[in-house]
Amino acid sequence: MQSPDFPEDALSRDAFLCGRLHLWQPKKGYRAATDPVLLAAACPARPGERVLDLGCGAGAAALCLATRVPDLELAGLEVQPAYATLARRNAAENGFAMQVETGDLAQMPAALRRDFDHVIANPPYYPAGGTPSPTASRAAALQVETPLGDWVAAAARRLAPGGWLTLIYGADGLPEVLAAMGTKLGSASVLPLQPREGRAALRILLRARKGGKGAFRLLTPLVLHQGAAHDGDRESYTPRAHAVLRSGESLSAEFSGI
Repeated sequence: MQSPDFPEDALSRDAFLCGRLHLWQPKKGYRAATDPVLLAAACPARPGERVLDLGCGAGAAALCLATRVPDLELAGLEVQPAYATLARRNAAENGFAMQVETGDLAQMPAALRRDFDHVIANPPYYPAGGTPSPTASRAAALQVETPLGDWVAAAARRLAPGGWLTLIYGADGLPEVLAAMGTKLGSASVLPLQPREGRAALRILLRARKGGKGAFRLLTPLVLHQGAAHDGDRESYTPRAHAVLRSGESLSAEFSGI
């Protein structure tokens, strides 16, 4: 099974979660790193629930989540056909059933117009006016084209009453995320992601519930790396970040305020 747009010699098969999951990705182009793993760790899905990954790419977030939580009903939407093909391949080769549709979230494919218990999303957060990547697929994955409000609105439409949106985004986009929630989503919790102690958070994880009425909560930041600066080729993750990014633990404790 081969992607029509990514020749086999243009792909690498990469290990995630200490080898519990392997994903085909283009050697050049958008490649999943820590964001989809953190997104999966933040999603409070339980066995048997329905999960939609908006902008699923090669399937990293949804498949990391399925590796931790059994018996999920997985679906994904991806605008780039080549990545959608990779997501289907990655799901199949890792033993998961995942419906992947190609299309734009502004015009949701009919096959995905149903209710989900969870919607997860990793929207692009680099401004469209910046210098684009020379690799077209990476530029399309990272550059903001669809307004963030459209991502949040599409998620809200697909969520069942009481369902959860889980999203990872740039920290400077938090006001835009909160404004986009409007009256449809509430009970929001935000987990700042600090690269190191004493550094400003560059990304945030947000959970919000359809129809939620709870108070907004800004949680204690998760620090990702030890030390004051990057130390050569070492990952230098904090013990907690290592447990999440490498061992596949959930972030339920952080969102519970424990």
